[in-house]
Amino acid sequence: MGNELNQERQGGSSLVVGLDAGGTRTRAVLATAADGRPLGEGAAGPGNALTVPVPQLTEHLAEAVGQAVPEPVRDRVVAVAGGFAGATDAAADEPGRRNALAALTAALRRLGIEAGPPVIGSDIEAAFASAPGAPADGLALVAGTGAVAMRITDRRGTATVDGDGWLLGDDGSGFWIGRAAVRAALRMADGRGAPTVLAELVGRELGVPGDVLPGGASGGAVRRLSPDVVQCGAEGASREARREAVPPASGPAAAGGQPAGPARTGAAGTGSPVDRHPLPPHDDTPWSRLHREAYRRHLLPAVMAEPPIRLARLAPLVVEAAGDAVALAILDEAADQLAESIRALEPRPGERVVATGGLLGPGGPLTSRLEARLQTLGLPLDWVPDGRRGAVALARLAHQGRT
Repeated sequence: MGNELNQERQGGSSLVVGLDAGGTRTRAVLATAADGRPLGEGAAGPGNALTVPVPQLTEHLAEAVGQAVPEPVRDRVVAVAGGFAGATDAAADEPGRRNALAALTAALRRLGIEAGPPVIGSDIEAAFASAPGAPADGLALVAGTGAVAMRITDRRGTATVDGDGWLLGDDGSGFWIGRAAVRAALRMADGRGAPTVLAELVGRELGVPGDVLPGGASGGAVRRLSPDVVQCGAEGASREARREAVPPASGPAAAGGQPAGPARTGAAGTGSPVDRHPLPPHDDTPWSRLHREAYRRHLLPAVMAEPPIRLARLAPLVVEAAGDAVALAILDEAADQLAESIRALEPRPGERVVATGGLLGPGGPLTSRLEARLQTLGLPLDWVPDGRRGAVALARLAHQGRT
């Protein structure tokens, strides 16, 4: 990429910048305006236009763009487009859009880039445009820490389902899965729920003393898993190992023998699956009531001491425990929730669904499950890693519209 940039410095062709500004980091790409060939990249801190103060957002944008665009070629940048978490292009006075526009305009001015008004959209719109051919219409789905589905019409989001945050929504997300794991552990501890290895895995992750875990310090609950799943947990559950440990979505769910397709999803769709489909609360694990009470006393403060969204980090534990009936029920219900979000957008058979986020990538724990559910709706699923390519495509389209 460095050699190509050196050639472009001498060639004098027009350049564009695409930005993918998400809740965790901001990434910028410098590309040729003619064919979108990437020439440089940069990264900085979070870019959520609603939660990051404008001065700090300006700093992150300036840092990312500054890394991607060397000073000698900044006068050749003809268009800039950014997809921002917390922003949309639906209305000019939308708060997130207003913040993103102010911050990006200030950052470009600071860097001496005069490319005309930047194009501002959502990170979901940019991710959708990252699909092959930079499509203008279809459905987008994000399933990572949070979850949201959106209908895209003429490259703009026109209908949104979920994305309502940890308190009110994000059903099927990494947060949702992590919270379901903790709920399952607590329900086993107090006698309301089915026995599950998640009680031990969650307890260990959150620092519960080993002598109050199910089976005591010996870790008997983990030994009830198949050897390959235990090995998966011992090695940190690599993405490849997790893929092998998760059965495909087709066929009956392990919990209750219910079909895996969207028809399983209830109308409410808001609680944990272990609440709505409990297994008989019979538990032969040597776990006394005294130890169960101690477990709860340690677990609850550990959860409450952190921001709720941090529960998303427990989602991999559910994948590690995929031989466990409760864990399987959680993963199946998460896929049901995502399919229901797509269904709420009233898709037409054959309509494109572009997905992004760690739960749905190659080897992601919900990929095959969701594909099976969307097949029943006649919907193909494409996956993109992020919105950088789409942001570049939007910048190129903006340049073409101005010439």
